[in-house]
Amino acid sequence: MIFVLIVITTVVAGWSLVAGRLEQRHVRAPLVLVLAGVVTGVFTHSHIAVTLNSQVAQHVAEVILAVLLFVDATELPGGRLFGNDPGSAARALLVALPLSLIAAVLLGMWLLPGLPVALLLLIACIVVPTDFAPAETLVRDRRIPARVRSVLNVESGYNDGIVSPLFLFALILVGTNSVTRTPEQALGTAVPFALKALVAGFVVGALVAWLINLADRAEWMTEQSRRIVVLVTPLLAYTVTTAMDGNGFVASFVCGIAFRYVRQAPVRRRGASAPHASDFQLIEDANSMATMCMWFFFGNAVVLAVGEGIHWPTVVLCAAALTVVRILPIMLAFLGSTFTWRERLMVGALGPRGTTSIVFGLLAFNALPDGPYADTALYAMTLTVLGSVLLHGGGSVVIARSLTGPLPSAAGGPGSPGTDEPDSRAVATRS
Repeated sequence: MIFVLIVITTVVAGWSLVAGRLEQRHVRAPLVLVLAGVVTGVFTHSHIAVTLNSQVAQHVAEVILAVLLFVDATELPGGRLFGNDPGSAARALLVALPLSLIAAVLLGMWLLPGLPVALLLLIACIVVPTDFAPAETLVRDRRIPARVRSVLNVESGYNDGIVSPLFLFALILVGTNSVTRTPEQALGTAVPFALKALVAGFVVGALVAWLINLADRAEWMTEQSRRIVVLVTPLLAYTVTTAMDGNGFVASFVCGIAFRYVRQAPVRRRGASAPHASDFQLIEDANSMATMCMWFFFGNAVVLAVGEGIHWPTVVLCAAALTVVRILPIMLAFLGSTFTWRERLMVGALGPRGTTSIVFGLLAFNALPDGPYADTALYAMTLTVLGSVLLHGGGSVVIARSLTGPLPSAAGGPGSPGTDEPDSRAVATRS
């Protein structure tokens, strides 16, 4: 364990010293930590990766996802639930996302006929959600139209919260510890979990935000104390809901939505000053550090998965998940919209995978009984995220250039970096 801490802290410190220089060359923290994890895994023969199948690793992954969902939910560009272009975001989240999940399951039934549909649904929940950690510069790239970036940013912020109840349902349906359930039994377990989460998440988020507003008016808080209470809010929502036998992930997501809405209430009613962005600085930095560790362990998992050999049907499924399984549903969902065909292709092609897929994959690997089901879930997650790191991380600039054109020389305008800064905060927390 000491060796792991030495490696992680050394790599993070080294990356921090040259982060600005590396980002100019489009090298992000996830890529650096993955490479460090791969190298460490090779020399330690993946002994570190064995710890992924442990209760400690599972709880750490759960906390990271809970905080991530909360931060995502607090990011509402334009003050709306679905951002500045709610219609287009709804097409991506409520039409394209379900179609992608269905397509992944159907393709899995053809490529992996020996696996149950419940496991294929679980794998679809792992490989479909997008996350801009491997390609964060895309949401600031002025070559890409502002409304395309807005849809991508909102989608990556909310699809994990939407998929998490379905992920839990699929996990219950597959069964843990060799206990399998019928769809009716799984639904009977998942629905109460989700309902408790909706109530608990809303109450905790709204109550904490209301108390912060009250304390702010009375001038009882310091800048540091505001940052601390923001950090503990998703943890409070997650732990309270888990104690109630509810879905802590849904609760964290709903908590973030309620927190943002109530926290902004004085601004809407009395024209008070908006909450300062520094209130989220501590939770963003803490989550960034945690996700860096997650990317390191993912690099170890890559060595572990590759060491098991190549299973070509799974490779094809993961490659399809990064391409046609995403692009075709997006193209269908945006039929009749004002988006041009090139813009629709951009939305479909620029869909990286990251922290959400890693956490879902680790949770499935830990919860499923040891054997082919757990191994397949981990293998699918590893291939998909690794492919996304290479495709969207290293090749994101090439994709953007091929789909658009040269970078505009004029500053300002709807696609300028200054216009996009508010929308990019949530993405930065994952790098």
